[in-house]
Amino acid sequence: MTKDEELSRYMILIENYKEQLNSLDMQYSYLQAAIADYNKAKITLEQLIKADDGTEVLLPIGGSTFVNATAKSTSKVLFDIGGGVVTEKTTEDAIKKIDKRIESLQQTQEKLSSMAQQLQTEATQISDKAQRLLEEKKE
Repeated sequence: MTKDEELSRYMILIENYKEQLNSLDMQYSYLQAAIADYNKAKITLEQLIKADDGTEVLLPIGGSTFVNATAKSTSKVLFDIGGGVVTEKTTEDAIKKIDKRIESLQQTQEKLSSMAQQLQTEATQISDKAQRLLEEKKE
């Protein structure tokens, strides 16, 4: 393989690494948004526990929008268990499930960070090789 071909191959690899890193960054941002959403739900449930039945509350419905509502039963909530299936849970159980989901998402974030660091290391190594080839070509 000639130096030009090798340099071209390195440039393609570097571009591929950039694309992969961008993809991981987008996935990380998505996970961060999901964690924030679960944290909002958890805070809402924690506040709901403190409310007595019949208490008027401002209920967040997303998009920084709230509705006035009356807490009919604060001890039970409907909880999505996946696949569009919803089940009734105690508020405390729902909070525990939310905590588990947040923990799982955070573990996935850590894995993505590790993958991104590995890709960055490999991209730096390839970039260094490409730089050396360029310097050799100049000589």
